[in-house]
Amino acid sequence: MRERARPGSGRGRVSPMPPPGEDADTASSCSGADEGEGQGHEQQQQRAERVLPNGDLYTGQWRGGAPHGAGKYLWADGCMYEGEWRRGKATGRGRFSWPSGATYEGEFLDGFMHGAGAYVGAAGDTYRGAWAKNLEHGAGEKRYANGDCYDGEWRAGLPEGCGRYAWRDGTEYAGGWHAGLIHGRGALVWANGNRYDGGWEGGRPRGQGTFRWADGSLYVGFWGREAPGGAVHQKGVYYPSPAAAGESRDPREVFARELPECVRSGTEGQLALPSLRSLKWLARSISGRGSSSSGRSNGSGVGVVHLWGSDGEVKCDIADDWRRRSSVREGRGPSLLPSLAPHVDKGAPPRVMKRQGVTIAKGHKNYELMLNLQLGIRHAVGRQGQVILDLKSSAFDPKEKVWTKFPPEGSKYTPPHNSSDFRWKDYCPKVFRTLRKLFKVDPADYMLSLCGDEALRELSSPGKSGSFFYLTNDDRYMIKTMKKSEVKMLLKMLPAYYNHVRQFEDTLVTKFFGLHCVKLAGANQKKVRFVIMGNLFCSDHTIHRRFDLKGSSLGRTSDKPLAEIDEYTTLKDLDLNFIFRLQKQWFQEFQRQVDKDCEFLEHEKIMDYSLLVGVHFRGAVDIDGDKPATPRLSRWDRDHFLSDPNR
Repeated sequence: MRERARPGSGRGRVSPMPPPGEDADTASSCSGADEGEGQGHEQQQQRAERVLPNGDLYTGQWRGGAPHGAGKYLWADGCMYEGEWRRGKATGRGRFSWPSGATYEGEFLDGFMHGAGAYVGAAGDTYRGAWAKNLEHGAGEKRYANGDCYDGEWRAGLPEGCGRYAWRDGTEYAGGWHAGLIHGRGALVWANGNRYDGGWEGGRPRGQGTFRWADGSLYVGFWGREAPGGAVHQKGVYYPSPAAAGESRDPREVFARELPECVRSGTEGQLALPSLRSLKWLARSISGRGSSSSGRSNGSGVGVVHLWGSDGEVKCDIADDWRRRSSVREGRGPSLLPSLAPHVDKGAPPRVMKRQGVTIAKGHKNYELMLNLQLGIRHAVGRQGQVILDLKSSAFDPKEKVWTKFPPEGSKYTPPHNSSDFRWKDYCPKVFRTLRKLFKVDPADYMLSLCGDEALRELSSPGKSGSFFYLTNDDRYMIKTMKKSEVKMLLKMLPAYYNHVRQFEDTLVTKFFGLHCVKLAGANQKKVRFVIMGNLFCSDHTIHRRFDLKGSSLGRTSDKPLAEIDEYTTLKDLDLNFIFRLQKQWFQEFQRQVDKDCEFLEHEKIMDYSLLVGVHFRGAVDIDGDKPATPRLSRWDRDHFLSDPNR
C-alpha cells in the first residue's frame, strides 16, 4: 500500500533555512521579533509562524534559523508532525499523522521514529513497543488487521529472539525467531489440540522434537533437512495413547496437512510474512538544487524527516517498505515455512561457538555406557505416572528402587537394542518425577534432551572427586557419576531437599532430576551410579565468564594464564574483577534466598558448597554498531570500592 506517489526518491539531509530570495520578515509572520537573526542573536529562542509558498505551515518555537523546541509542521498534502524539535529535526516526543488516518505517537531521534512509540495503521493494524531508525526494534506487540497478533522481540523490523504469535483461528506459537521466521526452540499448538515442541530452523522442524496428538499419543524423534522429494526427513519412536487406535501415525502427514493452513488463503502457496512497514519521509528541493534532488540515497536505507530545505519547499512522502522486501507480502504474519523465493541474508554470519567436552561417538570407551544410560532413561520417563505433590514417606525410602533387565533381544517391557546386557535401577522414582514437575520440566522434552539422536559430551577432565561429567547436546542437563557414599548422602537429604524446593520456588540450590544406576553384565558386575542435574550455564545468552565462588581466598585463583582463559574456564574468587549492582528489591530478594539456601545446606551438614556465577557481556543494542566493551575495575579500584564505607 502506498499512500502518496512522487517522482524521485532523494533523501539528502537538508538544513533548515527560509526560502531563497526572501528574508525572515517577508517569508513569515512572527509573534516575536526576527530582526536579530543573523546579527548575533541567532541563539535566542522565539515563537514563529512560517508559511511556505507551497502551502506548508510551521508554527512553534524557533532558534538559530531552525525549529527548536515545541512546534507543529503541517504539509499541504495533509501530513502533520507535532512535537519536540532540536536544531531542525524531530527529536523527543511527538506525533506524526498521515492523510489516510495512520498515526505514530512516541519518541523521535534526528527525524526517525526511534525509542518507545505506538503506530496505528489505516487498516487497523497496530504496533506498540520499541523502534530504531523507523523499524520495529526491541520488545513490542503488533496486532495485524486480519486478527493475528505477535508479542515479543524485534530486530530491524522483523521478529527476532523470543516471541509469541497467535493466529486468529486459535493456532499459537511461542519460542524463538530469526529474521522473521520460526527458528530455535519453540512450541506450535494448533487449534485442534495437536502440538509440536522442539527445534526449528528457517520455519521448519529441525533437530530434536516431540509431536503430540490431541488424544495424547506421542512421537519423539529427530527432524532433518528436507529430502530431495520435498518431504521432511525424520526418525523417532511413536508412543500411542490408550485412547488412540492401534495403527501407527506419522507426524509428517500432519505437518503437510496443517502447516499450510497457517497461511491466509489467496497467497498461492506462499507462506508469507506480514507487511512490516518502515514509514519513510522523503525530502526534495523545489528548485532541483542540492543533494536532495539528485535521486541518491543517503545511505541509511531509511528515510528521515527533512524540513526547511535551503531551496525552499519540503515534501512529505510515505513509502511502503513491503515492495522492496522480496520476503514480505500480505499474509498471516511471520511465516512458519520459508518463502519459496530465494533469500539473500546480508547480515553478518553468526559466531561459531566451540562446544565444551568430547562427543561420545562410536569407539569411545564410554559409548556403550551412554547407550545403556539413554535406554534406561527413556524407559523410566516413558512410564508416565500420576504426579502427587504430597508424597508419602515411603516414596523417600532408600529401598524404594526398581531394577529392570535390558536384554539385547528385548523383553515384554524393554525394546531390543544393540548394546550389551545390563540392568537398570531407578532410585525413588516418584520423588524425582514430582521434582521434575516442580521444576516445570516437560517429560517429552526431558527425554528428548537426554535420549535423542545427538550424543552426550564428556568433559575433558574429571572433577576433584574423581567423578566424570557429561553434557547433553543442548547443554540443558549435566550428568555426574557418583560414589556409593554420595548416593547415600543424597538419598538421606532427599526429603528435606524436596520440602525446600516446594517451599522456595526460586531456590538457587542445584536442581536434581533423577538418580539412577547401570549394572553392566560380566564377571565384575560393575555398577555406575549417576545423578542428572540442571546446567546453570545453559542460557539464551552466551556466558562469557563463569566463576566458582566460595567466599575465601586460600588457593582461590585460576592456574591458567590470561591468554588461555575463555568462556569455559572456571574462575575463582580472586579472579573476580567485577562489581555487580542490583536494584534494591532484587538484591534483597537474592540475599534472602541465599540465606534460606545456606540454612538448608547447614542443616544437612553440607559445608563444601559454592556460588556459581555466569557473566554475559551485553552486546550492541543499536542496530548500527557495537557498544564499547564492558569496563572492568582494576584490582586497586575494586579493593578501594569494597573498603570505602561511603560507597
